[in-house]
Amino acid sequence: MTPPVKTISAPQMAVRTAIVLFVFVVAFTSLLAAAHLWTQPAIEAAAAAEKMKLIGEVLPGALFDNDLLNDSRQLAPSAALGLDEPSTAYLARQAGVASALVFEAVAPDGYSGKIRLLIAVAADGTLLGVRVTQHKETPGLGDYIDPRKDKNKERPWIRQFDGLSLASVADSEWRVRKDQGRFDAVAGATVTPRAVIKAVHRALQYVAENRQQLFSSDPRGSQ
Repeated sequence: MTPPVKTISAPQMAVRTAIVLFVFVVAFTSLLAAAHLWTQPAIEAAAAAEKMKLIGEVLPGALFDNDLLNDSRQLAPSAALGLDEPSTAYLARQAGVASALVFEAVAPDGYSGKIRLLIAVAADGTLLGVRVTQHKETPGLGDYIDPRKDKNKERPWIRQFDGLSLASVADSEWRVRKDQGRFDAVAGATVTPRAVIKAVHRALQYVAENRQQLFSSDPRGSQ
């Protein structure tokens, strides 16, 4: 006599399927978590190296001996910096003494929109370097603000800011030569440099007005 075939009801099948799916999800999630933990240190190290590489373009290594990325302070949104969100500034120290500040600023009035900048200012108010980190300016025309695109490799346009300060350049001179200022600009592409020059000038004024808080040993002093 043939034994009866055992059938599985629909509810039982649904429960079994749910259990299988649950086990699969748990196993897959565990694998993802393990992979994340395994790769996270390498990802963070790569990100830190990339950030330090960019900072190194505006801040000479001889000016600091501290762990720059761990010596930061949060800056509140500031119209002077063109930022409507909090940002991070890094305080460089030499033998424990504040030597420079590296921070972000935005020129909101570029020809094609916002131009993001990274700026380093020494404790005495001298500009150490400026770099464009993001922009949408016209390729081959306004993008010479980026030294990687500037055809003048010996003296890129952005290097005109090096060594300047509010004390060495009068407020009226923070313009392109076409506007009776001191800064060169490529003919036919002056909207872009005007925006950058204005943003750098305002950033220097911001540092001068907030110097005590920005260069304070207490990172809470900048908030």
